[in-house]
Amino acid sequence: MEPRHGGDTVISVVRRHGVDTMFTLSGGHVFPIYDAALDGDGGAAPRPRILDVRHEQTAVFAAEATARLTRGPGLAVLTAGPGVTNGVSGIATAHFNGSPVVVLGGRAPRGRWGSGALQELDHPPLVAPITKAALTASGPETLASDVERAFAVATTPHRGPVFLDAHMEDLFGPPAGAVPEPRPPTRESPDPDALDGIAALLAGARRPVLVLGSDVWMDRADEAARAFAEEFALPVVANGQGRGILPAGHELLVTRARGRAFARADLVIVAGTPLDFRLGYGTFGSGTGEQAKVVHLADAPSQIAAHVPLAGSASGDLSEVFTGLVTAAYKAGVAPRSHADWAAGLHDVARTAIADDAALLASDADPIHPMRVYGELAKVLDDDAVVIGDGGDFVSYAGKYVEPRRPGGWLDPGPYGCLGTGPGYAAAARLARPSSQVVLLLGDGAAGFSLMDADTLVRHGLPVVMVVGNNGAWGLEKHPMRMLYGYDVAADLRPGCRYDEVVRALGGAGELVTEPDRIGPALRRAFDSGVPYLVNVVTDPDVAYPRSTTGV
Repeated sequence: MEPRHGGDTVISVVRRHGVDTMFTLSGGHVFPIYDAALDGDGGAAPRPRILDVRHEQTAVFAAEATARLTRGPGLAVLTAGPGVTNGVSGIATAHFNGSPVVVLGGRAPRGRWGSGALQELDHPPLVAPITKAALTASGPETLASDVERAFAVATTPHRGPVFLDAHMEDLFGPPAGAVPEPRPPTRESPDPDALDGIAALLAGARRPVLVLGSDVWMDRADEAARAFAEEFALPVVANGQGRGILPAGHELLVTRARGRAFARADLVIVAGTPLDFRLGYGTFGSGTGEQAKVVHLADAPSQIAAHVPLAGSASGDLSEVFTGLVTAAYKAGVAPRSHADWAAGLHDVARTAIADDAALLASDADPIHPMRVYGELAKVLDDDAVVIGDGGDFVSYAGKYVEPRRPGGWLDPGPYGCLGTGPGYAAAARLARPSSQVVLLLGDGAAGFSLMDADTLVRHGLPVVMVVGNNGAWGLEKHPMRMLYGYDVAADLRPGCRYDEVVRALGGAGELVTEPDRIGPALRRAFDSGVPYLVNVVTDPDVAYPRSTTGV
């Protein structure tokens, strides 16, 4: 078909980038984009499915999860004004996670600008600090090139969200201008001298540790990273979506011994993640009385840490970084599997920690100990399951006790720590991995942000197993506040709240669990149901996750 309006122009570009789902909440400012998506023309690239949600934050979270699971661009379409402002937390989360998300926004008419049109708001200044680019299409003649630019910028390392809005005239009016061909993102190669310097550090190290973070997965460097670790028997601590690159049980995976590994290390190579609060801000080696040397590897120069002294750094295509390091390490005299003994010792520490957990993972305590939930979940998870964490205290246990067996099997909000991501992430996971189990772990606090989007899962036929750890409190705040002040305030929720009945009322299914031996059967019923199903587990409010960092 010949393009009829600006919406056709937008969808023509979207199709060329392989986007198969647009996440949205209906709004009049963006109707032409819906119209274009619905009007199939039999072309080679399918038009994107329209998946509408109950809150715009869920649309952006779903687009972000799509990007993180597929390693391609995600798309959210938001109407003007509150449609955009409701999506800001999702945009911020994509920013901190380096997720290639394009957010297209409606905009009040150019001809009425300044006269008080409905939902008239200048969006780009609001989101500029949390996007790679935030702009308004100049007119119908630039609409195609502006949308193409949005996708190109979002998908070029270091990846991140891009916001583009368009005045109503540009979307509703006749199209103008040619649709450009997409260009693959520019990739930079690492500096060989930098790799040689890092290899020299590795040659002189006795106790190196390799940290693999989310950008290793996002940059499609997971296989190269694993090969590098295995070549020299480097113990690995997994972070974020770096989890699963070495599967659960791998001899080099020592995440459960990270405290000892970081304390005893003399060299820490951190790849694909910032040196933030999750990694002690880049300070390691306290157990030896001498700080470890730190190397930072990133997909772009902008991501190299500037707040801590580095012994070495390299940026660029992370697959090239790891393959280049193998070559450079051999040139520097590093022997194959040269650190096997050090890695084996850490693996023994990790294995002991796992064995020590067995009693609590099988606990018969009443009220239910939250660890029992994870002991039962481990029995029913498939190797290719996608597990999503959305919560504080309850989900902290998941980060420790759910070890993915394959890369791309774990999603959490990332370092920004925004609650409410879960239902959007779950919808995206069900679409991206249609044959896999999808499990959404929710704290009862987090459930209050977005559980209404269980309706989205129901309406669109997206079966997901939801598990709520229901301790009737904001556990991540309640226990620290008691420790600081001897009391807590604004930290209690209603005990035993029936979140399962909320999902049932929305057309799904669910049940309440108050006894530990009923958790396993409830999970099996949930997986067998074929519908959105919430298992509401009432847990002990006095049990707090034993955390070692507050993020401050």
